[in-house]
Amino acid sequence: MLSREDVVEIVALHRRGWSISAIARHTGRDRKTIRAWLGEGERRRRARAPSVLEPFRAFIERRLGDDPHLDATVLLRELRPLGFERSYQTLTRELRRLGLRPECPVCKRGGQRLTIELVHEPGEELQLDWLELQETPWGAPAYLLVGTLSHSGRIRAVLSDGMDFAHLACALDGVLRRLGGTTRSWRTDRMATIVEPGSDRLRPEAAELAKHYGVSVAVCPPRRAQRKGVVEASIRYIGRSWWRTARVVSPVEAQRSLDRWCVEVADQRRRGPLTVGLKAAAEPLLALPPAAYPAELRVERVVGSSALVSFEGNRYSVPPALAGQTVTVRVRVGEPILQIVSAAGVLVASHRRVPAGAGQLVRSSAHQAVLERAVLAAFTTKPRCARKPNRPPTAGALALAAAHAAAVDVEIPSLESYARLVAAL
Repeated sequence: MLSREDVVEIVALHRRGWSISAIARHTGRDRKTIRAWLGEGERRRRARAPSVLEPFRAFIERRLGDDPHLDATVLLRELRPLGFERSYQTLTRELRRLGLRPECPVCKRGGQRLTIELVHEPGEELQLDWLELQETPWGAPAYLLVGTLSHSGRIRAVLSDGMDFAHLACALDGVLRRLGGTTRSWRTDRMATIVEPGSDRLRPEAAELAKHYGVSVAVCPPRRAQRKGVVEASIRYIGRSWWRTARVVSPVEAQRSLDRWCVEVADQRRRGPLTVGLKAAAEPLLALPPAAYPAELRVERVVGSSALVSFEGNRYSVPPALAGQTVTVRVRVGEPILQIVSAAGVLVASHRRVPAGAGQLVRSSAHQAVLERAVLAAFTTKPRCARKPNRPPTAGALALAAAHAAAVDVEIPSLESYARLVAAL
């Protein structure tokens, strides 16, 4: 096979008047090869074999047509059960060659920006940031606190109902428990729950949180999000690889699916000769305190028709009189007691907290008895009222109507009065 440089030289020598034999001796090629290239302009090459993606082409076109931003690693996982046994590199090469991925003009960006990789010592830094999920299958927005070990790249994340300090403390403890420890420093952006607005000072509760776990807090400079680029990349990875294709219908299912994805997918990424999971296992993390930081979590809920309040995938009872009203669930992180407060600030129920996502119903005997009495009191054996009876107004109703009409009687002007008014004008 001749290179393009060889073909350029052969054509140039032929135009100078060299014979095919002279060109063959000069280049060391066979005369038939020289003659073929000079006669055809470029020797016809053998047709390439069909792509290994042809048996899966319809599926790939449909998936990329539905979602042009689908990550190739996710597509590879979906093709494995269908019989695709080639490598990730083969998949991406054939996707480019066949042009199967449609181009999104909205997201197309140009230009380059210089960057450099920072060296992170093992066990030194944990980067934290929020991922806001405005559209969820269960209809309510959710917030994902993502924590990434800067050295190994291990990802752990916890779903939360809000981003205030109490939810941050609760979600952060969940991230640390899933990591099995904490680094010596936490790096965050200038989130309002950590830093006093307009300054570089930590909020008092954020300082107490850091002292509880025995770590320091490093805050990124203004408009320098790339300083925590590890967690930024993790957030993009979670959005493409997990959230976009997650089959979940509730926050509890989403958290379980996310925990499985972190272990089965994210931890299996290669980092040199090791995987992320093996590299993270060698990081020296600090031990965690026995209990979480005691921040008070407050969540508003609407009481259902069965006098139950939903919280963390479980249901807790309240007095039946509160059905349909908004109450506040109040609980300290790590404590076993859960309190429910009415809109007026009155404590209406107190229950022992069950594990999140257990799907249990916790109803006190007192609430059970009151609810049974209320249901039985509303029960009746009388037949339903007739829907189409003849019920004309009674004499009393007619008398009241006549009295009302006399009280509001208004004189209606006659045509003669209008005529006199016009003549006067």
